[in-house]
Amino acid sequence: MTISRRHLAAAAFLASGAATLGATPTFAQSSPDTAAVAEAVIELTKAMLAADKSKLESLVVDQLSYGHSSGVVQDKATFVDVIASKKTIYKAINLSNQTVVIAGANAIVRHNWMGESGNGDGNWSVSKLGILQVWQKQGSNWKLLARQAFKV
Repeated sequence: MTISRRHLAAAAFLASGAATLGATPTFAQSSPDTAAVAEAVIELTKAMLAADKSKLESLVVDQLSYGHSSGVVQDKATFVDVIASKKTIYKAINLSNQTVVIAGANAIVRHNWMGESGNGDGNWSVSKLGILQVWQKQGSNWKLLARQAFKV
């Protein structure tokens, strides 16, 4: 049998597919904690869009480190104040390609962020970012411990 480039390509394709199937990533495994963290991410997003101070405060730890892609890092008080006082207004936040990995009492969340925000002057800016979040389980609740955005 003569082996053509087509045969080699097909074999390479099948081999790569088999390797991918054999290496199921941790985040693909569903658990109650994984679902709870994913729900906490949704709740945080809703609170940011609504500028809901009490909800924001309840979803983050006192030791919060909230990093922006610009290099600015906020603590809990600053993070909550900037949103609740509408110094930054979020018009839209869309998250995609989210993964959640549970590591003991912590969870690592990664996703893509596409947001529209402004400061109330009618001008909106669009941001497309990669996000890394670390959530910490406190009792039965998951709270944001750290977040870092980066430009993609």
